[in-house]
Amino acid sequence: MNHTEGFFPGADGVELYYQAWQPAEPAKAVLIIAHGLGEHSGRYQNVVEALVPQRYAIYALDHRGYGRSPGQRGHINEWAEYREDLRRFVQMVQEKEAERPLFLMGHSMGGCIALNYAEYYPDGLQGVVASAPAVGKLDIPTPLAVMSKLLSSVWPTLSVSSGLDVEAISRDTAVIEAYQNDPLVHDKGTPRLATELDKAAQETLARAGEFQPPLLLLHGDADR
Repeated sequence: MNHTEGFFPGADGVELYYQAWQPAEPAKAVLIIAHGLGEHSGRYQNVVEALVPQRYAIYALDHRGYGRSPGQRGHINEWAEYREDLRRFVQMVQEKEAERPLFLMGHSMGGCIALNYAEYYPDGLQGVVASAPAVGKLDIPTPLAVMSKLLSSVWPTLSVSSGLDVEAISRDTAVIEAYQNDPLVHDKGTPRLATELDKAAQETLARAGEFQPPLLLLHGDADR
């Protein structure tokens, strides 16, 4: 297995971090991973270790404001930044991997990014894997939703806790401990991220009937 790291220009020229894993033999297909809220591309070693020996090449990016990519932690100005960053990443991977079949995977917030991307840019995707995607009306208490919308207008960059329940990310205590001890993981978010994610989650579900690529949807039976 060969591991490489690098940066690529995002939607507005910001240099975003990515890493890639190549099998020893020529890859039969390519998987791009979009990580979830608070985490980064390095948290998918289980996927890498399972698929690279099966001759899948894997590419994963750190979204702006996450991992080794620049930007205020957990902040975007608008949802299109995530979607267009991913578009440029996909284009870069396609140039590197020529005619190999390309699949896209996203988890949680990354699942929403992946599904939303595929609704806008389905061409070239052989399939999409969405793991517990954040789509539909998010479970945000009404007072908090109202406050987020207000702050998104007057103080969009206010850094607050994302409210992610770490104990709910896995039944495996080792996974939880690794998450808690990971220096690249953070719990930051902003009012603008909250309102943009909520809008994107609802838009993505509303457009589900337009979805074109084959889709594998995964969801834990105890996920809340």
